[in-house]
Amino acid sequence: MDTNNLVVLSRGRQEHVDAVLDTFFATAKVRAAAMGDQYLTLWKTLESNTTGGKRFRPSMVLAAYEAFGGQNLIVAAHVGAAFELLHTALIVHDDVIDRDFIRRGGLNVQGSYRDLAQTAGIAIPTAEHRGMSVAVIAGDLALFNAFRLLDRCGLENDLRERLTAILDESMFASAAGELLDVDFSLRAEVPSVEEILDMERLKTAVYSFEGPLEAGAVLAGASEGAVAALGEFGRNVGIAYQIVDDILGVFGDSSDTGKSTLGDLREGKRTVLIAHAVRTPEWAAVEPLFGDPDLTEDEAAELRRVLEACGARRYAEALARDFANRGWEHLASKELPDAVRDEFRPFVATVLERVR
Repeated sequence: MDTNNLVVLSRGRQEHVDAVLDTFFATAKVRAAAMGDQYLTLWKTLESNTTGGKRFRPSMVLAAYEAFGGQNLIVAAHVGAAFELLHTALIVHDDVIDRDFIRRGGLNVQGSYRDLAQTAGIAIPTAEHRGMSVAVIAGDLALFNAFRLLDRCGLENDLRERLTAILDESMFASAAGELLDVDFSLRAEVPSVEEILDMERLKTAVYSFEGPLEAGAVLAGASEGAVAALGEFGRNVGIAYQIVDDILGVFGDSSDTGKSTLGDLREGKRTVLIAHAVRTPEWAAVEPLFGDPDLTEDEAAELRRVLEACGARRYAEALARDFANRGWEHLASKELPDAVRDEFRPFVATVLERVR
């Protein structure tokens, strides 16, 4: 999910979250060193794969927390860091599933260990298997320790259990969404729009938007109605953002998104765009091109032309606007104070701007 145009952590918030993660990794590396250099190297690699991101999910936690009047940023940063470690775990495992060896323009965990194996003279298939095996271990460590970070917040039992339940639901939903995504890639027929929206909500929107926003609100002592309203806002805006990302993955400007506009077409990625297009008569002419790993720029241009001619792009953009407006309706709830609306209103505007 591209979050270039979303809320980012202020310098003060960033420092608090980074401090929590720095302390966490420093402690882990001391423990790992006692068990051998190989284990220490794994932890260093995992740490390097946690840095360089925008800390988007912690920003959701802290923005909600402060909008509801929360003032203990150290505690909030621990909750935000827990969601960041969850994100790390999920993308490490997602890269294993997708057999990707690059993340954020550099080697990911499995790419690093694949290259180490190749440097040692191990053949490519075995080297790749070693890289993916180590990535599974690294993802497991990040996932487990996301929950451990909540244990170290110093919160009272009831509040800690409530936050743990939100983090658990975020992970639980994302696993369900990942399973759907895997199943979709194996199906001969393209899933329906509704199926894809359900997958994107579970896989990404819950743990990236809904869960972090709920966690920040709960930590600040918001009412149940306010927590529910902000969570629904996050769910709908999260779906809208994912739809927009899928549109930009085909029609975007690579210099802005940092993402190739060939990748999704070569992969044969099932998105709302494609789910709509395959059910139109125009699609038959370009269907053999979709999912071709050797797709050329000219062939990609023809696919884009058909996606526009059959109305798929227009449909997806309208759907993104619809979910963004649903998000706004929940943000306008009387359960939420004006400070929350002021904090998150730009999200809706950003979604609408991205699909113009």
